[in-house]
Amino acid sequence: MEDRQMDDDKKYQGIGGWLILVAIGVVLKPIVLLVKTLPIFVPIFIDDTWQQLTTAGSEYYHPMWAPLIIGEVTFNIGMLIASVALLYLFFTKHYRFPLLFILVSVVSLGVLPLDAWLTSFLFPDEPIFDPATVKELAQTAIVALIWIPYMLVSKRVRATFIEKRPIAADGLTEQSSVNTIG
Repeated sequence: MEDRQMDDDKKYQGIGGWLILVAIGVVLKPIVLLVKTLPIFVPIFIDDTWQQLTTAGSEYYHPMWAPLIIGEVTFNIGMLIASVALLYLFFTKHYRFPLLFILVSVVSLGVLPLDAWLTSFLFPDEPIFDPATVKELAQTAIVALIWIPYMLVSKRVRATFIEKRPIAADGLTEQSSVNTIG
C-alpha cells in the first residue's frame, strides 16, 4: 500500500497537467497587478490629486478618500508581496504554496465587495456593483471555485509541493489523505 502511494507520488510529482495553468497564473499575477494598479495610484501621489481629495475645504474633499486610497494602496502592495511569495513558493515547490494560494484567493474574493461598499460612500448615487466590479468579482470567484478545490484534492499538488514539509514523529513526511485528484 505504501509502495503504491510512493509510486503515485513520483508519477504526479512536478509541474505538469493542470498545474501548468496555475504556473501561468502565478507568473502573470505580479505583472498584471503592476500594470493595473500603477497607472491608477502613481498619478494620485505625483500631481496634486492627493491634496485635492484629502484637504478639507477642497472642492473634491471627502473624509473617506484618504482611508480608501491608503487602504487600496496597502492592499495592492500586500497582494504584490503575496504574489511574489507565491511565485517563489511555487517554483521552489514549497509545501506552503497551496495554503498561501488558497488564502490569497479567499482574501481577494472578500476584499472586492468590501471595497465596493466603501467606495459607495464616496459615490452614493452610483450602484455599488457597477459592471467593472461585477466582472472582476465574477473572474475572482471563478478562479477561486476552480483552483481552491484543485489545491485541496489534487494528487499532483500533494506530490509536487513537498519541499521543507515538517517530518512527523514516525519519521514520515506528513501528508493529507484527502487529496485524490491528479
